[in-house]
Amino acid sequence: MLRGAIAALVFAFAGAAHAQALYPLPPQPAGLAWPTQEWAEAPLPADVDRAEFDLAVTEAFAGRHPQFGDTRAVIVVQSGRIVFERYMDGFNRDTRLISWSMAKSVTHALVGVGVLQSAVSIAAPMGNPHWRAGDRRASITWRQWLNMVDGQDYTEIGAPSVLENDVTHMLYGRGRGDTARFAAGLPLIRDPGAQWNYNSAGSILISDALTRAIVPDAANAADRRNRMRAWMQEGLFGPIGMNPVVEFDPTGLYYGSALVWADARDWARFGYLYLRNGVWNGRRVLPEGWVDFARTPGPDRGTDIYGAHWWLTAPDGQGKPMRSLITDPDLADSFHAQGHEGQIVVVVPSKDLVLVRLGLFEGAEGWDALGDWATRMIGAFGDRP
Repeated sequence: MLRGAIAALVFAFAGAAHAQALYPLPPQPAGLAWPTQEWAEAPLPADVDRAEFDLAVTEAFAGRHPQFGDTRAVIVVQSGRIVFERYMDGFNRDTRLISWSMAKSVTHALVGVGVLQSAVSIAAPMGNPHWRAGDRRASITWRQWLNMVDGQDYTEIGAPSVLENDVTHMLYGRGRGDTARFAAGLPLIRDPGAQWNYNSAGSILISDALTRAIVPDAANAADRRNRMRAWMQEGLFGPIGMNPVVEFDPTGLYYGSALVWADARDWARFGYLYLRNGVWNGRRVLPEGWVDFARTPGPDRGTDIYGAHWWLTAPDGQGKPMRSLITDPDLADSFHAQGHEGQIVVVVPSKDLVLVRLGLFEGAEGWDALGDWATRMIGAFGDRP
C-alpha cells in the first residue's frame, strides 16, 4: 500500500493531458510463456506487407549500406514471439553488442527499481557531494535530470568536432578517471526545468546518485562496483533474463550514459519489459507509471522527441528541435532507446511490437536513413488491438 501511494504521488504528472493521450500498453497474450530463458518463435504474420518487409531486410543485409552502414543484428518481436531474427556474417544470437547511449534507457530502468524500493524519490533534489551548500545545481530534481532539462553547460549533439564534444573529454579525456567529478564540474547556463538539452553528463550524475542511494557505505571502488552489479542483477537483469556486461569507471561507478554490452535477444527483452508496462511474469519490475513517465514528453514545449531517458516519436512525424527517428505519424505511439552508430530498440504499443537493430555507421548523417528504414520495417506490420 505504501509503495502504491508513493507511486501515485511520484507520477502525478504536471503534463497530465499528455499521459491521458498515451496509447495503452498491451498485456501479455494468454498462455504465452515469458521469454526469461527462451523466446517463443512464430512465422511472420499473414498481415505483414511482404514486399515492403523483404525490401527492408534486403537493404539492411545486402552489404554495407551507403548511409546507415553495417547491420549486425535485427530482431522483430510481435505479440510476444520472435517473428524475424537475422545476423550479419560473423555475429550470432550470443554476440554481445555495445549499447552506447541506449544505456541511458537502462539507467531509467535502474532508477525505477530504486523508486520501487523506496530508495529514490524523483520529485526530490538529486544532489551531489561535489556541490557545496547553496549551489543551485543541488536543487535540480531527479525528474529534471531524467528529462534532460537540467540547464547544465554541456555539448554533445551538434558538436562541431570530436575535441569540442564534452563526452569525449568525460569518457576518454581528463574526466576518464572520475566521470562523476567531471560531470559535477559543469556549470549551469540556463534555468533548470526550462529547456531540453541532450546531456550524457547528467546521466553520469544520475548513476552516481543512484549508486550512493543503494550502496552508501561502499568501502572502495571494487566494493562499490561489485555490490551495484549484484543489485542490478537482482532488481532488473535477472528477473527478465538479461545477462549484460556493464562497464564501470575507475571509481567503481557504472557509466549510466553508455557502455552496456548485451546480445540482441537481451535488448529485445529490455524493450519487451517496457512494452509490458514494467511487469514480467507477474512481478512488477518497474513502478506503476514508470513506463508512462519514460514515454511522456518533458516540460520543454519546444521539444517533442524526448521523454525521460527515452526518445519519442513526434505526433507529426517530424519532431522538434530535431527530426524524429520514426517519421510516420501513425506510429506516434512508438518510443525507443537510441545509441551512437545506429543502435535502436523501438517499442510500438499499437503493433504490440519490439524492433531491435544493432550495427555500425560513421558520422551523424546515417540517422535519417536508419529512421526511414525503421519506419518502413515497422510499417510493414499490421496493428494489434
